[in-house]
Amino acid sequence: MIFPAVDPAADPSPEALLTFLRGCRAQAGDGKRLVSISLEVDALDPLAVLESIFEPAERHFYVERPAEGFAVAGAEAVLAFQASGAGRFEACQRFIDETLAGAIAVGDLAAPFAGPHFFLTFAFHDTVEAGEPFEAASVFVPRWQVGRRESRTVAVANLLVDRDSPVEAMAERVLRAHSKFQTFDYGRPEWTEQAASVVGPPLGTGGEEAYLNAVARATAEIASGAFEKIVLARVKDRVADRPIHPLRVLNTLRERFPDCYAFSAANGRGPSFIGASPERLLRVEEGRLLTEALAGSMRRGDSASEDAALAAQLLKSDKELREQRMVLDSIVRSLSPLGMDLRFPARPLLKRLANVQHLDTPVRAVLPARVRLLDVLARLHPTPAVGGSPREVVIGCIRGYEGFPRGLYAGTLGWIDARGGGEFLVGLRSALIDGTYARMYAGAGIVAGSSPERELAETDLKFEAMERALFPRGSQSR
Repeated sequence: MIFPAVDPAADPSPEALLTFLRGCRAQAGDGKRLVSISLEVDALDPLAVLESIFEPAERHFYVERPAEGFAVAGAEAVLAFQASGAGRFEACQRFIDETLAGAIAVGDLAAPFAGPHFFLTFAFHDTVEAGEPFEAASVFVPRWQVGRRESRTVAVANLLVDRDSPVEAMAERVLRAHSKFQTFDYGRPEWTEQAASVVGPPLGTGGEEAYLNAVARATAEIASGAFEKIVLARVKDRVADRPIHPLRVLNTLRERFPDCYAFSAANGRGPSFIGASPERLLRVEEGRLLTEALAGSMRRGDSASEDAALAAQLLKSDKELREQRMVLDSIVRSLSPLGMDLRFPARPLLKRLANVQHLDTPVRAVLPARVRLLDVLARLHPTPAVGGSPREVVIGCIRGYEGFPRGLYAGTLGWIDARGGGEFLVGLRSALIDGTYARMYAGAGIVAGSSPERELAETDLKFEAMERALFPRGSQSR
């Protein structure tokens, strides 16, 4: 990146901004340059900011993990790129590198969420089927971004400048946005009380009987030695009595599940993929890597005694421990060739959420020189927690068992900053929203000893959180 001497973040006057943008236009030559202006502002709620500028016809990205004190939202694409196939991670990395090579950035770039950020989504499979709403891989740079970590909030404006850019109009737009962020009026969204209800009978693909049969087939294949584990998902399709606003749903999810990632990714054509995922796939910060092996599930108890008994049962369950160990072993096998010294506890920990608890093993390492976040991500995705083992065998089988395309479900989404850091989550406890239509997803890991009825009950438990957030007034069939 280029760091010019003229810094409108240090002198936020109209004259300084215009001088800066004229200099960027002169440097652009025959090409285009990404220009990023970061300003620290008073405390803002990124989700509320996104509500204020929400447009169904624009891309957006939002993720928040309240328990870790961070949230970031970006809207409108100043740059975008899509890729497909086995090389999709590498293609996105090239796009990021090429963009940053000529980017001009000003402001306190050491502040949290300062500088240009790239928001990425990767579908579960390397390719997607015709008609799916999201690409196999997508990356965009937002025009407007607000990020908060602990007590600091940073607003970022990103511009694409070439030699013909109307910098006077650009400067005016940035100044208006800056003024809005400095004295932000949250107002009252028109949709605040417009919670949806289900109408008509459930739609769906296959239903409960089909899922029971799929699990039974899978356990027979496991017994025959075809594979060790396969994750099988179900969908619930619902139609509401009014359009579902994804951001209203997200506010409910972040309040109820502060230990999860509340997230939304919109493709700019109407549909949004939203959820409250318990699973981090990868974080890279200042050269340090954090991932986790999250697998094995048990419901929460209604009392302290019941909850403790269920936790003890989970920690001693041979079936759940084997499932979780497969995920950990896969992480070790995938990352060892990159020369990492992986550190993790000898026994899994408990991760307790509002309605379910899991076995979890955090894995830490120092990122070797010349190994970047997307290099690691390409090796990790998909883990056996969402795919199965052996990975190459089960990935090709899943579509035939499930009967529907996964799209972004069990895929990964997150961000990369200009310093190579970033964070990616797994697209679980999720739903695809498009107007009045919602498709909810939930899955369970099938291993030797799995019971079709128990796995069905596990998916019902996982559906519960999203269904309650989407339809808080319940189902009103007619």
